[in-house]
Amino acid sequence: MTSRSMALQLDTKDPLAKYRDEFMIVDQALCYLDGNSLGRMPTETANVVDQYLRTEWATKLVSGWSDWIDEAQSVGDLIGRASLGAAAGQMLCVDTTSMNFYQLCCAAVDARPDRKTVITDTANFPTDRYILEGICKQRGLKLVVEVLNDDVALVSLSVIQYRSGVLHDVAKLTQLARDAGALFVWDASHAVGVVPMQYDRDNIDLAVGCTYKYGNSGPGSPAWLYVSHRMQSELQVPIQGWFAQNDQFAMAQGFDRTTGMRGFQVASPSIIGMRCVTTAFSMIERAGLSAIAQKAAQGTELMLALHDAWLAPLGFSVVTPRDSKRRGGHISVRHHDAQKVSEAMRIFGNVIGDFRQPDCIRLAISPLPTSYVEVFDGFERIRDLVVTKKYLEVGEASSRVT
Repeated sequence: MTSRSMALQLDTKDPLAKYRDEFMIVDQALCYLDGNSLGRMPTETANVVDQYLRTEWATKLVSGWSDWIDEAQSVGDLIGRASLGAAAGQMLCVDTTSMNFYQLCCAAVDARPDRKTVITDTANFPTDRYILEGICKQRGLKLVVEVLNDDVALVSLSVIQYRSGVLHDVAKLTQLARDAGALFVWDASHAVGVVPMQYDRDNIDLAVGCTYKYGNSGPGSPAWLYVSHRMQSELQVPIQGWFAQNDQFAMAQGFDRTTGMRGFQVASPSIIGMRCVTTAFSMIERAGLSAIAQKAAQGTELMLALHDAWLAPLGFSVVTPRDSKRRGGHISVRHHDAQKVSEAMRIFGNVIGDFRQPDCIRLAISPLPTSYVEVFDGFERIRDLVVTKKYLEVGEASSRVT
């Protein structure tokens, strides 16, 4: 697993290799191992957006809304079908992950008014923790990290922990919360598009996620939310917008919430953004989550083998589980000079990962655009930067984005 010929052989046998040609890769020498933060751009995205601008917005003007009005639901259904094992009518592609997370968490705690405790993990993604802190402060609830009891209204975790790369047992933990009478909101941002999930089969209640990581839909692309059929009539989100109004264009006084997923939509969605999502998730649907997940497992296995052979002797250690069933598309490695190494990777090595405080570097394989040779070359360059101590030549960070 530590020879370039082996990586080339893996690429030759890779059933997903052809999808790399569907991405706009400007610098062929770049080792882009950052798909867990921002996926590469599909070439077709530019064509789709250009066509929308020229043949829809420019020509149809406001009459185009007759075609666009329900697009948040249809694109949401595509995301659910392609990556979440979710039947139609339980998804929306709207807003941001943070907005959707706030909406569903508020709805969940309000649906359990006699319970005063919310559980999360201190390793959870910062925005999720901050939003939960705010919700608990506003409602006089306790935010804790402890075992379930009959006072817990809500539990929220990430499907994959953003820093360590640990994959949670979604079905098991959801059922534990349900048995205790609590609701569970999952953040699948680091899992969607790379980890095969089965929300309907596993009886998931509520979930949110982004589309710009392994979803390859672009920076700031619309997020999504999932509300199972059985929960839709029980919950009401705190922001009552006109898209959720029963007779939307009557413009009547007083809020009369419509039924189904439309009742969870606040306002006008980003049509341009959703076209990017449609392009990318249609590719994911064509490729199949099973094949994508298999390549993610193989690619991260290659990363671990290269780490053990090359990086471990240089003071690196692995944070991510070695069992492929307990990780997604990225691994995290530790090094006492991780920030300098990460910066040197970009400046000197033409390798892009990302640094996370205090001492972690995250390295991802995005199975559709990333080749095995790209992974191999990236790790070889990291090794050489440390062996030669070239990484010590970096000065101040070139960007506040790490």
